[in-house]
Amino acid sequence: GLIVRTAAEGMAERDLADDVRFLLQVWQGVTERARTARAPALLYQDLGLIGRVVRDLFTGEVDRFVVDSPAEFERVRDLLTSFPPRLLERVQLHRDPRPLFEVAGVEREIERALHRKVWLPSGGYLVFDRTEAATVIDVNTGKYVGKTDQPSTILKTNIEAAREGARQIRLRDIGGIILIDFIDMDSEKHRRQVLAALQDAVRRDRTKIHIIDLTGLGLVELTRKRVYQNLEEIMRIACPYCEGRGRV
Repeated sequence: GLIVRTAAEGMAERDLADDVRFLLQVWQGVTERARTARAPALLYQDLGLIGRVVRDLFTGEVDRFVVDSPAEFERVRDLLTSFPPRLLERVQLHRDPRPLFEVAGVEREIERALHRKVWLPSGGYLVFDRTEAATVIDVNTGKYVGKTDQPSTILKTNIEAAREGARQIRLRDIGGIILIDFIDMDSEKHRRQVLAALQDAVRRDRTKIHIIDLTGLGLVELTRKRVYQNLEEIMRIACPYCEGRGRV
């Protein structure tokens, strides 16, 4: 039998079929080793990092899978033998002498995801503050919005904040309770639009997220399952002098 987990919600039927074929191949390998191996013997162990990326993230929505190691490039191609040819065609070997992360802008995105402040296209910005109880994301206009059509400017900033906030939550791998403090909106219609933008943005997240309604004060509470350490915990340590408070 098969167990379909919540991560399968919204996935294309073709991608689910690919996963079933992959799992059947794994199971056939396990049963064959169980039949022929002499005890004690290891029948199965989880894939390494590259294998897990191929299995969990390389779906039909991915345009390119770029690898900078010839050995890992061949390994990825071997792993894809049980997948449709369309995925194999998307695997590319990085041949540029410059580092792959530099060319693709990954280093820049990692550095940006470690900043407390993240700028939005409209000139507004997000501020991320983490406590023991929750992570708070504050939305600010950044510049004076003026007196002409101020509600539309605030709506635009809040929608940008909803999309970028959801993206940063994924990049930073923030778990637990998250509070987003949007700029106050008088219009109920605008509040619904911002909430809809946030709900749409978090659909791309493979980790389970539960959104609680947007309040009249512009606060959204959401919870995201903790799976691994977040990016800040992996990349940084608390200052030994101020213990992470930022003040001495």
